[in-house]
Amino acid sequence: MSETGSAAARGTAALLRRFVKPRLEKLIRRGQAAQHFVAQHWPQQNAPFGQHVFGDWLPAEGDRLGATLVYLHGGGFLLGSPRLFRYASKTFARAGFDVFAPAYRLAPEHPFPAALDDALRAWRALLAATQGPVVLAGDSAGGGLAVSLMLRARDEGLPLPSAVALFSPWTDLAATGASARENEETDALFSRRLILVGARAVLGRTSGRNPLASPLYADLSGLPPLLAHVGRDEVLRDDSTRLVEKAREAGVAAEIEIWPDVPHAWQLTPFIPEARLSREKAIAFLKRELTRDAAAPARAPR
Repeated sequence: MSETGSAAARGTAALLRRFVKPRLEKLIRRGQAAQHFVAQHWPQQNAPFGQHVFGDWLPAEGDRLGATLVYLHGGGFLLGSPRLFRYASKTFARAGFDVFAPAYRLAPEHPFPAALDDALRAWRALLAATQGPVVLAGDSAGGGLAVSLMLRARDEGLPLPSAVALFSPWTDLAATGASARENEETDALFSRRLILVGARAVLGRTSGRNPLASPLYADLSGLPPLLAHVGRDEVLRDDSTRLVEKAREAGVAAEIEIWPDVPHAWQLTPFIPEARLSREKAIAFLKRELTRDAAAPARAPR
């Protein structure tokens, strides 16, 4: 990979750093207020496989893979909804996956473990309704939630996904990584202080080192293959690098790519060339692991 990102990535990061980062706390509060209004007038939909499970469902387009992808959206556990992230889900639907993006409750009204409980409820319902393989993907807070979901599923004896793709995952709500300090100036959006302020709103009275809130501190053994993509300049860079290191130490097949000059969760920014490339690589990884899983069903029985 080139040591320099595209002009679009560099320009986007610079604009975010100058105009959005200094105002991000205020923008988050405004976004929360707007989201309350949207929630009242645009209620969540029932999943097609469960009347008490909410989320967004997109059927596969083109050549169907016969596999379902569960997409967990980001937003710091404070913002976002499956429908707002539908444009991200569509990428996977066009690649042949049926896509389900579960809705989960948001903080601070619903602190940890509300989001994880909702994701697990959706996971159980999906598994009960489908016999085909399932993969998992998530960005930012949704990436960390994806890992926590796999930990809960493993510990409760539920089937795990065939593989998981993580985009700039938030896995350490205690913000102990070196990058949380080293990249405070280079990160296009976040500072360590803002990460900790957000974490406190999410955690309530729970410790930031709780292994289900911050899966970096968990025993990762037995998890399926995972891929992490993260930006070199991100405050959350070490949330990915340390997660992959710990996963490998636990015997998990874990891969990572560190991308230069891109902002946090750049996969959601369609005009950055690296967004398309990252998604394509993630899709290729998931398809490869599905093929391997089919050839070795004993690895992850369904």
